[in-house]
Parts: sequence; C-alpha cells; structure tokens
Amino acid sequence: MPFYYYYDPTYSLVLIGLLLCLAASARVRSTYAKYGRVRSRSGLTGREAAEQILRSAGIYDVRIEHVSGNLTDHFDPGNRVLRLSDATYQSASVAAVGVAAHECGHAIQHSRGYAPLKFRSAIVPVANFGSAIAWPLILLGLLFNSRSSYLLIQIGILAFSFAVLFQLVTLPVEFNASRRAVQILGESGMLLPDELSMTKKVLRAAALTYVAGAASAILQLLRIILLTGGRRRE
Repeated sequence: MPFYYYYDPTYSLVLIGLLLCLAASARVRSTYAKYGRVRSRSGLTGREAAEQILRSAGIYDVRIEHVSGNLTDHFDPGNRVLRLSDATYQSASVAAVGVAAHECGHAIQHSRGYAPLKFRSAIVPVANFGSAIAWPLILLGLLFNSRSSYLLIQIGILAFSFAVLFQLVTLPVEFNASRRAVQILGESGMLLPDELSMTKKVLRAAALTYVAGAASAILQLLRIILLTGGRRRE
C-alpha cells in the first residue's frame, strides 16, 4: 500500500504543540539556572521567604514542606501545604525566592477566595475524566459506522473541551500569582529593584510553559475536530 495512505497532515498540529512545550520547558530551565546562581542580598532562602510572606498575609494554617525534584514547586489547597523543590527550598537565589513567592501567591488566592482558582479547582475532576475518556469515545465513533457514531464523537470532543478549558483557566491563575509575588517582594524589600527584574524574568519564563500547554491543548482539539469533521456527512 502506498505510503501516502498513512500520512495524516493533522498530526503536524500535535508536533507544533510538542515543540512549543519543549521550547517553553527549555526556556524556564535555562532562565532558572541562570538566576539560580544569583544570591539575593537579603540572604533569605525560598523556605524563609515563603514563611515571611504567608505570615504577613495572615496565613498560619499552611505548612511548608520540602519535595524532591527540580521545579516541582506547588501549592496543595486540599491539604493546605506549600511544597518547595530541591532548587527552591534551601536556596537563597533570586530565582528561588521568586518561585517561593509565586507559590505563596496561590496560597493567598486560596485564602482570599480568588474566583478563577475556585473555578479551576471545581473543574479538575471533570477535566481529568474528560481527558481520559475523550479519545476512546472518538475512536469508537470512528471505528463503528452506526447511528450512534456521531454522538460518541461529539461527546468525546465535549469531554476533551473540558481539558482545554482547564488549561485556559490556569493562565489567569498563574499570571495573577506571579503579579502578587512581584508586588509582595518589591513592597516588602525582600528583593531590591535589580533583583526583582531578574525574578520577573524567571516568572515570565515559567508563565510561558502554561501558555504553551494551553496552545498545545487547543491544537489537539482542533486536530480532533478536523479528523472527525466529515463523519456526520457519512
């Protein structure tokens, strides 16, 4: 059978999304590595900065824990835990302080009832379930030529749309956490203006990973729509 029967031009959308994610990941790692070597004049470690920020925000019920890995920092609202990675927890670099402040921004969002964060948390189960069942439903719809095929495909597209929605809602949540971090670090004097500019570069690079993730999800959804667009007419 000729090779062109196996060619799927829509797969280029997946490759574009993958390249975007890889480029964003490389950017954030190189940026963090660069400014991870710049020690803050305050000498505060990521853990110490996080402690000060949480206390100044009146948050006393969030634990700070050390988690293994690199750039695995995250805030767990369910367990009220702020976890800082190897590169952040004990480091006194401007990069580490910035990342710790960003995660504190999420803790402050949770404490203040920030609407986009609440919405994102609410759709997590639906997004995870939708991401898991989307392709099986779509494949079933494509394999079986029956009256229910189109319905299965449409349900699969809808299910995957929730995963895309989660990625989109994540953007304002992450951007807002970074804005809070920069404002707090500047007003508190934890970082001086020249140090703050370095931290902004780290946080902007980190934000690009979420933009790339959202773009990749949208491209995958577009591919699904293109692949299944003719099924209704068949």
